[in-house]
Amino acid sequence: MASLKEMRNRISSVKATQKITKAMQMVAAAKLRRSQDAAEAARPYARRLASVIANLAAGVSGDGAPALLTGTGRDDRHLIIVAAADRGLAGGFTSSIVRAARQHIDGLIAEGKDVKIVCVGKKVSAQLKRPYGAKVVENFDLSAYRQFTLSVAQPIADVVTRLYEAGETDVVTLFYSRFKSVVVQTPTALQLIPATVEGVAAPTGPTAVYEYEPSEEAILETLLPRNLTVQILSALLDNMAGFYASQMTAMDNATRNAGDMIKRYTLEYNRSRQAQITKELIEIISGAEAV
Repeated sequence: MASLKEMRNRISSVKATQKITKAMQMVAAAKLRRSQDAAEAARPYARRLASVIANLAAGVSGDGAPALLTGTGRDDRHLIIVAAADRGLAGGFTSSIVRAARQHIDGLIAEGKDVKIVCVGKKVSAQLKRPYGAKVVENFDLSAYRQFTLSVAQPIADVVTRLYEAGETDVVTLFYSRFKSVVVQTPTALQLIPATVEGVAAPTGPTAVYEYEPSEEAILETLLPRNLTVQILSALLDNMAGFYASQMTAMDNATRNAGDMIKRYTLEYNRSRQAQITKELIEIISGAEAV
């Protein structure tokens, strides 16, 4: 059984840990608000850009369609981008994304597909290097960036474009965590190449006929690479909001657990101290009676 001094030291240690987890929870809550606003602000732009591309894609077909829109026509080589966190102490945030990506990768390998992996985040790289070391072609460390902009997503998009234009991949899929609320972050797979364009609702009234200058194909050649960067940036912003939400929840749970441990240790300490006092009193009384 631990001595009273050891128990006091243990209680002090848990109290110090509780102060740290409480502070981290408050910091994560403050950063979550800004990250959530940034993620929600980026979505309308991404949706509007996708709508414009969908309208243009409706009038493009055949050999003149851009390669990023139609793909190579094959399904043999896959590039998987796994984007998660650069830091830990966020519960199972990164693990849930990596788990979804690994299931997809293992399924492709079982089908005999050629798979390449791009890791975005140090934690992703640490978890995927061991099982897929030879398949990891790029690692991106984003821990130095305080906020995400197009300049952060552009190098990732450049790697994707380079591998696709070199003929090293046919399909590109991005795995990230879509932020829905503080308690819900959903691991999501988004196909980037061939570009997925959502259908446009049919107009109900009179419509105008548009003539594009330059042609739809030329406009798409410019918009599709930009859309690739925007989709990656939107995923990174969702990841940042989801990370802080998970970290806030994890630190709140840790703070509560530390409080429970302090109560339990304090109760044990008081009982041990009372037992020791009672023992000393019995020894004193027994000695007095013997005299």
